[in-house]
Amino acid sequence: MNLDSLKSDHIGLCVSGGLDSRTVAKRLRQEGLKVTCFTADLAQPDEVNIEAIRDKMAPCDVETVIVDLKQDMAHETMRLLKSLARYDGGYWNTTGLARAVTVRGLLGAMQERGITVLAHGATGRGNDQVRFERYTAMLAPHIRVYAPWRDPQLLAEFPGRTQMAQYLHSFGIPAPVGTKKKYSTDANLAGLSHEAEDLEHLDTPVTIVDPIMGVWPQQAPDQPETVTVSFEQGTPIVINGERLCPLELIQRANVLAGRNGVWMKNALENRIVGTKSRGVYEAPGLELLGFCLEQLYQATLDKRSTALFRYLSQLVADHIYDGRYFEPSTQVALHAIDELARFATGTISVSLYKGNCQLLSITDVAGSLYNEADSSMEESNGLNPVSSQGFVDIQRVEAVALSKAGQILGGKPVGL
Repeated sequence: MNLDSLKSDHIGLCVSGGLDSRTVAKRLRQEGLKVTCFTADLAQPDEVNIEAIRDKMAPCDVETVIVDLKQDMAHETMRLLKSLARYDGGYWNTTGLARAVTVRGLLGAMQERGITVLAHGATGRGNDQVRFERYTAMLAPHIRVYAPWRDPQLLAEFPGRTQMAQYLHSFGIPAPVGTKKKYSTDANLAGLSHEAEDLEHLDTPVTIVDPIMGVWPQQAPDQPETVTVSFEQGTPIVINGERLCPLELIQRANVLAGRNGVWMKNALENRIVGTKSRGVYEAPGLELLGFCLEQLYQATLDKRSTALFRYLSQLVADHIYDGRYFEPSTQVALHAIDELARFATGTISVSLYKGNCQLLSITDVAGSLYNEADSSMEESNGLNPVSSQGFVDIQRVEAVALSKAGQILGGKPVGL
């Protein structure tokens, strides 16, 4: 799609209030197109006052609708947590999840206002173009999608930020460019992603990032902080003795972990389009809650259930990244994880200290498979070591058969 194909449409432009958003909005209005802007309130910690986005966009002669999706984001973050779905480099794919929440939420608001085209600011090199368009096709296939930064005309007019600023200045619209940090940030309740510009160089240290949700470990307090989290069927419901709703609990976990330097992952991830991308990720609350939930799963999942959980977790992680969150396979996997988490109820206490999260105790786990007597290396009323003789003999039969058949590879005794 290009500008000429939009003449009779009502365009819903997804905006953040930044230079790109204002440039596209003004350029579309200059063409005489009907444009309404939309932004999602995802409790993003880098946005002190989300209402200010309206003021930033107003000089572009557009109305901006802010859609409150904080509770939706909290609900889906809890599902992400329960699945322990992490992507390349072990980071929580909070941006990929947020795109699913954002497109679903904005499409509802757009359809109420008769929008016929969704326009997004994603580039032609990244993941978000795929996510925006796939989710729109899934949830509202009658709405077309326009990507300004794949439109040759706009790419020619605005090859960089300098040209965007000059364009806005020509209309008397403020567009400072000198204070921009040397990387881009995308934020929501669950976490932040930092990427692009200086971070694209692998000799650039992660320390150029100025953390928003926490501090660097060396700046954290010199005394450890104890945090206790109670779960119910894999979902955290109480933190430090206080029962909170999902939104408040995630925000509280973000504060506790962030101030103790638990937050950062560096990843060279495999993008949907086939390239690799470097990112630095903040997700302090999920790092804390995820560590606690892993301890609980270790107590309640048997060996085969653990293997199944890991497979489902990876599937969910990959599908969130690829923009397939609402597809049947993803949703079925999430429901299966609900079943595996049925007995993950209990309380975990941890110590946070300068970027580290250490286990203190696992208590009140009625569904625990751990039996101290069976596991003890000392004399106990648990597993009788004499009973193991028959089990070991049976295992020996297979080992001997492999040896006689000459199928033991690389096992020649040392010295022979």
